[in-house]
Amino acid sequence: MTGYFERAGGAEGGAAVALDEIEISILRSLAVQLVELIGPGARAESVGDELDALFSEGPSEAPTDPALARLFPDAYHGPDDGDQDERSREHSAEFRRFTEDDLRAGKRENLLTVIRALDGLSGQENGPGGAVLTLTPEESQAWLRALNDLRLAIGVRLDISKDDDSDRLFHLPDDDPDKPLVMAYLWLGGLQESLIATLLP
Repeated sequence: MTGYFERAGGAEGGAAVALDEIEISILRSLAVQLVELIGPGARAESVGDELDALFSEGPSEAPTDPALARLFPDAYHGPDDGDQDERSREHSAEFRRFTEDDLRAGKRENLLTVIRALDGLSGQENGPGGAVLTLTPEESQAWLRALNDLRLAIGVRLDISKDDDSDRLFHLPDDDPDKPLVMAYLWLGGLQESLIATLLP
C-alpha cells in the first residue's frame, strides 16, 4: 500500500488503500462538510409521506452557493453556451424541479458510503502504512463519485478553473492561507486517479 488505491485481491475485484489517522480524519471531515452543505433537499424537508414524495417537486432555482451550483449545474444553456435565454431558463427550472432532490440524495449516499467506510477503520490494527481500507466494486464506484464531488467543491472554493496553471498549486508558499486546502485538493486528485486505475479492465 502506497497511500493510493491499488487493486484488491480476489475474483470480485475492488480496491484497497492504506490510510493513516490524519488522512482518515481529513477525508472524513471533508465528506461530512459536503454532506452538510448538500443538505436533505427541499422534498425531504417538507414531505413525510412516501406517496406524496413521488409527486412532490424540488427547487426550480439554481443554488446560490457557488460550490452547490457547480455540483448541480443548469441542464440547459443559451444558444452559444453562454448566458441563458428565457427558454433555456424555463427548461432548466423544469428539469431541476424534477431531478435535483434525487441528485442530492445520490451524492449524499456516495459521501455517506465514504464516511461509513472510514468509520469502519476506527479501532483497526494499523500496519506500517496505516489502516487498510478494502472496497467492493460497488463501493469503489461510490467513492469515485464522492471524490469527484469533493474535488469540484474544493476547486470552486479555491477558484480553480480548467485552465489553471498546476504549477501555481504545487508551488504555493507555506504561509499561504489556501495551502492546506490546495494540498487536500491535490491529494484527492491522486486518490481519484489511482481509484480510476483500479477500475480499468
